[in-house]
This record gives sequence, structure tokens and C-alpha cells, in this order.
Amino acid sequence: MDPRITLRPITPDDMELLLRIYRSTREEELAMVLDWTEEMKAAFVRQQFEAQYVWYRDHYEGAQFDIILVDGAPAGRLYVHRRADEIRLVDITLLPDFRQGGFGTSILQDLLAEGRAAGKPVTIHVEIYNPAMQLYERLGFVPVEERGPYRLMKWSPS
Repeated sequence: MDPRITLRPITPDDMELLLRIYRSTREEELAMVLDWTEEMKAAFVRQQFEAQYVWYRDHYEGAQFDIILVDGAPAGRLYVHRRADEIRLVDITLLPDFRQGGFGTSILQDLLAEGRAAGKPVTIHVEIYNPAMQLYERLGFVPVEERGPYRLMKWSPS
């Protein structure tokens, strides 16, 4: 992994940071909603974030929930669930200032190396229109299944 990148477990003090990271993924969508006030948008995002956070905690027991740091600065979140038969990349999100800088690629390559060493596939659900889909495909992930707006992608060790 890029030596500028470190991971640390999330703590209860990270909730506002995690909310900011989540909101960064919804900015384009919220910009199109013209009849909501900023307060309404903030309340909507908080509700969606809290629901997602609880769902991840409930459905991925034992997962590793980390803050991504770049040169010590909070840059994103990484949630990984290591299972007996696969490594599930539950979520990887970088703040806008850290996107397109190779940090996501570096983290993913590290996970793929872990999968290769363990002989396990790495999987992730990706929104079909997520621009990161190109990154996953470039790294060798292939579509396995589509469910609603999500596509299950799988990388298999050689």
C-alpha cells in the first residue's frame, strides 16, 4: 500500500467525519433537488447515513471498519468483512480531495494481494452508475449478479 496511507479503526468520535464522507457521495444527487432547503438535505443525508451505518454494523458482524488516512489526514472510510470463503469489500469511499490520486487503487491492490495470498475472491456491490466501476473492471473484477441498482463484482485470484 502507498506509504502515505494508513488505516485506523473508527471510533464513536468519528461519526461526524463519517457523515461528511457519506454526504460527499450524495452531493451530485442533492444538487438536483431544488425544492429542498439545505436543512432538509442535511436531515435527509443524516437519516440515510445512520440507516446505512446501522445496517452495515448489523449485517457485517466482525467486519473491520476503518478510517483511511493520507499523510495523517482523514481521507475516507474502508469497511472490509473477511469471511471464510471470500473477502467482502463492504465500502470504500474517499473524500473528493483524495479521489483520482491513486489512493483507492493502492488500497484495492492491497486487498487483492491479501485475497491472492489467502486464495480467496474479493467481492463488492457497486452502484451500476458509480464512476468507480471502471476502476474495479480495470483491476479484474467481473460482474456476477445485478440486484436493483447494484452489481455484485468479483475478483478471483489466479
